Amino acid sequence: MAEPSDARRPNERVYIHELVDIVGQNRAKYMHHITANWSPIGQAERNQLCFGIWGTVGSTGRWPQVVNLWEYEDWSAMAANFEHEFEHPTLQDPSLAQWWADAASLRSGGFDRLLVAAPWSPTIDELLAAGVRGVVYAHEIVKVQPGTALDLLELVRTAAVPAYEALGVHLVGAFETSMCEESECVLLWAFPSWQAWGAFEAAQRRDPAVVAWRDRARPLVRDWHRTLMVDAPLSPMRIGRQPSVEDRAHAPG
Repeated sequence: MAEPSDARRPNERVYIHELVDIVGQNRAKYMHHITANWSPIGQAERNQLCFGIWGTVGSTGRWPQVVNLWEYEDWSAMAANFEHEFEHPTLQDPSLAQWWADAASLRSGGFDRLLVAAPWSPTIDELLAAGVRGVVYAHEIVKVQPGTALDLLELVRTAAVPAYEALGVHLVGAFETSMCEESECVLLWAFPSWQAWGAFEAAQRRDPAVVAWRDRARPLVRDWHRTLMVDAPLSPMRIGRQPSVEDRAHAPG
C-alpha cells in the first residue's frame, strides 16, 4: 500500500476490538442487535463508526464467536466515549439499559482490546469509498517481542502488502494493540473468494515473496494466530455504508 499522499491525512484513528462469545444459536440475532440497534446510537451519541462486524469460522478458532470493531477519530474521542459510558453510578449509559438487557441473553462475555491504526492503514470511510469487501476475511493476532509492534507493522507495509496483493488479497486493517508494551498487532485481510483464501494458505510455504516476508517477520514474533471470519449481514463493507435505524426492520427470524 502506498504512502499517504498530501491529500490523505495519516490515519490517527483508535479502535475498540471485541471478541464476543455467543450463547447457543443466537449469533445471527446478536449480529443484528449490535448493527441495527446499537451502531446507529453509537454514531449519533458517540461519533463511533462501525468498522466491521463478523462471525468467525469455527473450524479456525473459538466458536460461536463474533468480532466487533469500532472506529473513533482519535484518543480524545475515545476518552469522550468512555466518559459518556462510565459517568453514571451504574457504570452504564442509562439510555442503553434495555439494549444491554436484551444483549445479555445473546452473549456470555468476551475480551476487548484498544487498537491504534498504523498511519497508512485505511479508515472505514476510505474502504467504503474504494468499494472494498471480502467474501471471507483473515483475522490475525500477532504477538511480538515487547517494543517491536511498530517494526512488525512496517514489515507488513513494505513486505506483506505487496506479496499478498499479488495474490489478490487486500489489506483492510493494520493495528497495534495499545496498553501492552508494544507487544501485539492485529491484521485484517479481505479475500475476493474462498478459493483465493485457499491459494493464500498454499502460498505461505510456496510463494517466494510470501516466504520472504514471513522469514523477515519471524525474529520479532512470539505467537501468530490466524482465524477466518465472514461479514455480518449489516456489516459496513457488505452493505457499502454504516448501519442505520431503517435496518432494524430486517431482523432475522
